[in-house]
Amino acid sequence: MLELEGARKTYPGVRALQGVDLGVERGEVHALLGENGAGKSTLMKVVAGAVTPDAGQMTVGGSPVALGSLEAARASGVALVYQDLSLVPQLSVGENVLLGRWATTRWGTVAWEELHAAARRHLGRIGLDVDPRRRVDELGMAERQLVEIAKALSGDVHVLLLDEPTSALSDPEARRLFGIVRDLTASGVAVVYVSHRLPEVLDIADRISVLRDGQLVATVRAAEVDEARLARMMVGRALGGAAAPAPPPAGNGAPAALRARGLARPPRLKPVDLELRAGEVVAVFGLVGSGRTRLARTLFGLEPATGGTLEVAGRPVSVRAPADAIALGIGYLGEDRAAGIVPRMTLAENITLASLPRLGRGPLLATGQERQLARRFADELGIRAPLDRWAETLSGGNQQKLVLARWLCSGARVLVLDDPTRGIDVGAKEEVFRLVRRLAGDGAAILYLTSETREARELADRVLVMAGGRIVRSVDPDAPEEEMMAAAGGVHG
Repeated sequence: MLELEGARKTYPGVRALQGVDLGVERGEVHALLGENGAGKSTLMKVVAGAVTPDAGQMTVGGSPVALGSLEAARASGVALVYQDLSLVPQLSVGENVLLGRWATTRWGTVAWEELHAAARRHLGRIGLDVDPRRRVDELGMAERQLVEIAKALSGDVHVLLLDEPTSALSDPEARRLFGIVRDLTASGVAVVYVSHRLPEVLDIADRISVLRDGQLVATVRAAEVDEARLARMMVGRALGGAAAPAPPPAGNGAPAALRARGLARPPRLKPVDLELRAGEVVAVFGLVGSGRTRLARTLFGLEPATGGTLEVAGRPVSVRAPADAIALGIGYLGEDRAAGIVPRMTLAENITLASLPRLGRGPLLATGQERQLARRFADELGIRAPLDRWAETLSGGNQQKLVLARWLCSGARVLVLDDPTRGIDVGAKEEVFRLVRRLAGDGAAILYLTSETREARELADRVLVMAGGRIVRSVDPDAPEEEMMAAAGGVHG
């Protein structure tokens, strides 16, 4: 169904693709793996016509397709679900699902009822119950991801490209997506599937191609490999385990770094009691719509609380804006990394953005000190790129690490991390886990919000389960996964 030959693409200082060939059969799920910066997203954008390669040729269903043309790719039946989404936030869900194909009346105006009815059908196909008249910028990240998928499937699709489609989805939503993918392949659609979640790749894929440094290193059948072998193929070495050994849990005598009582922002965040102690990792596990992201945004002042009290280091505080949180030593990494970086600022400028008072006197910035500080944290997180590059040129995973580097650089003592490993590869995830544990060992208090039970169980000293905007249960990390899922799904007995 899809045949791409000799794809090459070079950016200033970076060879993103070095003569990559990719063939995908009709009715096949073909997974594409590789570390951040390996060339996966670039390859997907070449196939979708969003990036013009320096060389290469492509056919879909045996017919040649002009490279570098979104229109030609769409006309041939190629649809791409972008990792960082391509929705228009100010438009409604329905307008986005049918973007460019709105039904019109005989007078040339938009036929809203027809548009909304069609959007409901496409949303229902993926099991998303949301009003098509609702604005996209009112949705959470997981709901936006599902809208993006509904948009891609609303046309006549022969080749579906999914770039990290489950990165913002909980397990139930991911399983629903897998069912949709299997229905599509049963009807002959070819699916190219990019993910860093190796278990789901082995579950959904028929064949797997691995990229490293812009080159195709292997194509294997999923039934013939395991997670360990795939990880070695991706990084070129054996990984040393998921993370370093966890530090001992913070004792009851450790001081409270952050304490919330009745913290609320109705209707999405009901009154919440929360306490973080120095040296402790507390995971908040919840499914889509549970309120965990709302809790994180409220703690950082992006959506100020309308009720309750907050204490930092034992004294009452008011966090009405992110500047208040930063001044109190609270750092925040949101689930939408694109909103956390300044695209047209350099890596060094992004890393030191929350540390400027330390970098000079008065209005003058000590640029040498800035670069030295930025280099330290870029190296610590394995961001292998020149410090003078714009942040927008980094791969998605490296952008995530860039935001984390900013808060490490600022010396924040309370870190609110909302799905920090979303869309990053196994090697980078290993680095993040180690950093989280090391920071806790150094006395930082960490609130780690996730929709993956595996991460919550592996990292946390305590696990809090959220559902319906409330913390409904506190469980031990060794508690059965079924117990966590039941609580998150509303079973609170």
